[in-house]
Amino acid sequence: MTDRILLVDDDRAFRVVYADLLRGAGVEVDEADDRPSTTQALREHAYPVVLLDLMLPPDGSVTTGLAQLAEILDQHPATKVIVASGAGDQRFVVQAVRDGAFDFLTKPIDPDVLLIVVQRALARARLERRVENLQSQVSQAAPAQSMIGTSPAFQAALRMAEQVAPSDLPVLVTGENGTGKELMARRVHASSHRADAPFVALNCGAVPQELFESTLFGHRRGAFTGAHADRPGLFVEADRGTLFLDEIGDMPVPSQVKLLRVLESGELLPVGADRPITVDVRIVSATNRDLDALLESEEFREDLYWRINGAQIHLPPLRARPSDIPLLAAHFLNQASALSPTGAAKSLSDEATAALIAHEWSGNLRELRHEMQRATVMTGDRDVIEPSDLAFARRAPATTAASGALADKIESLERREIELALARHSGNRTRAADDLGLSRQGLLNKMGRYAIE
Repeated sequence: MTDRILLVDDDRAFRVVYADLLRGAGVEVDEADDRPSTTQALREHAYPVVLLDLMLPPDGSVTTGLAQLAEILDQHPATKVIVASGAGDQRFVVQAVRDGAFDFLTKPIDPDVLLIVVQRALARARLERRVENLQSQVSQAAPAQSMIGTSPAFQAALRMAEQVAPSDLPVLVTGENGTGKELMARRVHASSHRADAPFVALNCGAVPQELFESTLFGHRRGAFTGAHADRPGLFVEADRGTLFLDEIGDMPVPSQVKLLRVLESGELLPVGADRPITVDVRIVSATNRDLDALLESEEFREDLYWRINGAQIHLPPLRARPSDIPLLAAHFLNQASALSPTGAAKSLSDEATAALIAHEWSGNLRELRHEMQRATVMTGDRDVIEPSDLAFARRAPATTAASGALADKIESLERREIELALARHSGNRTRAADDLGLSRQGLLNKMGRYAIE
């Protein structure tokens, strides 16, 4: 939020004098003279501070002002409302403060007192905003540490993220379920100039088509059955920040049309509203589906595809980055151990490590995290995790990786992964190399080493 306040008073002379005073102190001031204009102004901008006259039209009673105070705090709880009145009745002071007013001023207002109170309210709003952002960063820090790995394909994804993050280019993150697409979106946001603004996430596949407009664009009170109050919508919540549209490939075509219109114009029309709202939002999208195939089947609009695909970041599946599995497993073990009753650190035996590398990991990072959490609990007081402690290892038949030195096991698994990749791509070495996170020459070298035709 900027240092921009809303001054609400039906006395034009009062507004002119005190608005000039505040502007002279470097504060931006918007004005409203009654309850409807106040409500409209708050729909269009998130004010950190509102200076509210309690004696508002149409009846000029304190009751109207108190109702406006309750409405502001209900729909904008972070806003600091300073109430002012010439009534001189302490009952109104007590009631306003009890209802959540930040402070109370009695008219005529001393200019010096007004400046002090407004600056204090702005400082409190900035402080709370900063605390909120820090709490958000702390809550995101632990999962963001899962963005670790040394495999070439994963490092390429990280480099792309760091390259595009400072711009406002829309980003499309692709990859299987559980590969960390939302973590990557948060990383892009945290590395951008919008890092102090909100990061708002939406699972597009979870929103019914009939609620799409209301969810993203907001609605006005009474716009439809059940709309008992104004709601801003996710675009307004993400204003000046990042809106993350997860599983965008699952969005119905009619919803795609409405989204495209907003992305092209930067304006949205809340349901039941008669005036559009301008928003400044960066879009980061993600999908586990093949959008090229959806384009061919006309299940995804081509014009929307180019709007969201300013830069593409592909996250490889865990099976394509076997060298990262021990690193990630150790990280998840440390997390799980820290939350366990004993807090004792756990480690993997060589055989358990080989079993992890051999596993297909269809659930990717999510599955690995769950497996390490489960193993931490099931091993009890033991410090070392063995293959028998891994749920998938007990279900799977024995493999050639179950015996021999760790280096031999890893080579055997690497050979198998190369053969599987070549089979998946009908012998196309370039595509197989991309799948494995290798250069084409690197794949050829390994094929020669393992005598793979």
